[in-house]
Amino acid sequence: MKFVLAPDSFKENMTAQEAAEAMARGVRDVHPDAECVLVPMSDGGEGFIQAVAAAWGVDTVTTDSVDALGRPITSEYALAEGSAVLDVASCAGIELVAPNERDVARSNTCGLGMIIRDAIERGAKTLLIGIGGSATNDAGIGMLHELGVRFFDEDEVELTPYLADLAKVARIDTSAVDELLEGVEVQVACDVTNPLNGPKGASAVFGPQKGVTPEQVPEFDEIHKHFAQVSGHADVALMEGSGAAGGLGFALRAFLGAELKPGVDLVADAVELDAKVKGADWVFTGEGSVDSQTIDGKTPAGVALIARANGVPSMIFGGRIKDGSENLLEIGVARIVKVGDPDEPLELALKNGQKNLRRAVSEALAEN
Repeated sequence: MKFVLAPDSFKENMTAQEAAEAMARGVRDVHPDAECVLVPMSDGGEGFIQAVAAAWGVDTVTTDSVDALGRPITSEYALAEGSAVLDVASCAGIELVAPNERDVARSNTCGLGMIIRDAIERGAKTLLIGIGGSATNDAGIGMLHELGVRFFDEDEVELTPYLADLAKVARIDTSAVDELLEGVEVQVACDVTNPLNGPKGASAVFGPQKGVTPEQVPEFDEIHKHFAQVSGHADVALMEGSGAAGGLGFALRAFLGAELKPGVDLVADAVELDAKVKGADWVFTGEGSVDSQTIDGKTPAGVALIARANGVPSMIFGGRIKDGSENLLEIGVARIVKVGDPDEPLELALKNGQKNLRRAVSEALAEN
């Protein structure tokens, strides 16, 4: 039997590679002689660089950067023949900031701007950027600042690249970034369809997981709306994906001319997932949390659709299975499987993640 194991990472628990390996162990507990094809996936967040770099057959390079709170770190990206793949998770990622330190008012995307500049200075003319897993809600002002964009208030005082100053922006000077990005193509792997503003916007939907309180949501949403209007790109703010990564999708599209595409599709093409699925008996995928939004461009949904197109049944495994996830059954998913004991404390569940995933796979196979 042939099994294609194509999970995303299980956030704050397992990398995509570790999850695929755990799945393989679970398969072989039931079918010792099975062929297991491991295809670690990403939809633009954690593991994005590694997945694409492996497909390109190149190693990653390192550069100095900062995390979402401005603390110096070393980040990595892949570079090959004028093309670079980088992501926000490796600099302004939420996993780089402890839960008790998360504060979007003090966070920004300066680190991503530093990495972009480094890639361009090393000769990159095509940038492939993953924007999943950010700890920010700055509408990309930090990134833009590092690329040379300058922001001024009504009195022509230059502003700092933080959310509070975003509310004061009256004029924007983009001449430096226009020169830097001349001849550079930017593609963005985006795993969500949310606009910048409104009830489905960046602050309302993604803010709470980054520490935004209910009281702050309307305030931050209004700041984003103001920024979009002053920039002259209010129409871009309404486009699908502009709310991704705390509004970073908006900045990349409006100021860098980026094209946003489903991240899982970009990665699937790079790793030739369609060819690997052909002839398989099962395709297994999964991620840390499976919910009603998973169907909108997340890795499990993208993998399941490729499996269905090839006539192969699929299962999705998740550390958390939330209401609304049943909509995935409508795109051909055979089962959605909970990983771990529902009563197991979170700290213990994270510690036992690989063991729990292995057991979930073996038990699911035994029942089929």
